[in-house]
Amino acid sequence: MDKFKPLLDYISRIVDLTEDEEQVLTSLISTRKLLKGQYFLQQGDVCKFSGFVISGCTKTFYVDDEGQEHVVMFSIEDWWTSDMGSFITQKPADFNVQCLENTELIQFSYENQQQMMKEIPKLERFFRIIVQRAFVASQKRIVRSMSMSAKDRYLYFRNEYPKIEQRIPQYLIASYLGITKEFLSKIKSQLILEQ
Repeated sequence: MDKFKPLLDYISRIVDLTEDEEQVLTSLISTRKLLKGQYFLQQGDVCKFSGFVISGCTKTFYVDDEGQEHVVMFSIEDWWTSDMGSFITQKPADFNVQCLENTELIQFSYENQQQMMKEIPKLERFFRIIVQRAFVASQKRIVRSMSMSAKDRYLYFRNEYPKIEQRIPQYLIASYLGITKEFLSKIKSQLILEQ
C-alpha cells in the first residue's frame, strides 16, 4: 500500500475513499519503473495505460513530417502522463511519452479505469475533475501561445513551473515554448541584463 501512497494522497485532495475502496483501487493498479530515454508510449500505438508520476520526469511530444520534435507537456512527481485522447478513445496516439530521467509511475489500464469507476462511483467524479483541469490548462496554454510574447511565455513557464526548469535541457523548454534554443538564450541574456 505504501508504494501507492502518493496516488492515494493525490486522490484524497479531491474525493474521500474508504479503506475498502482503497483496497479495490490498489488491486487494479501497478507500479512501473522506466529508465531515462525509455518510452512510456510511442506515437501511433494505442495508449493502453495512464500513468501517475511517483518520481522522475517525462516529456510528451509529437514528431512532425519533417522529423521535428514538438514538446507539448512535461510531467514530474504528482502529475499525470499519457496521451489522454488515445487513452480515452483507444485509438492510435498522436504523442510520444518519453522519460527524461529514470522514472517510476503508478499505471492503470483503460479497462481497469473503467472497472474502478464502476466499483467506486466517486472515482468517476475524480477522473472527470482531472480531465476538466487538463482541458482548462490546455485552453489557457493556447491563449498564452497566441497572445503573449516569447519572453512573457518563458517568464510564465519559469514562474509557474520552477521545479521543472532546472531538470530539463534548454532545447526542450524552447520546443515547449515554440521557439528556437538560440532565441531562448537571447531572452535569458536579456533578462539577466534587466536585473
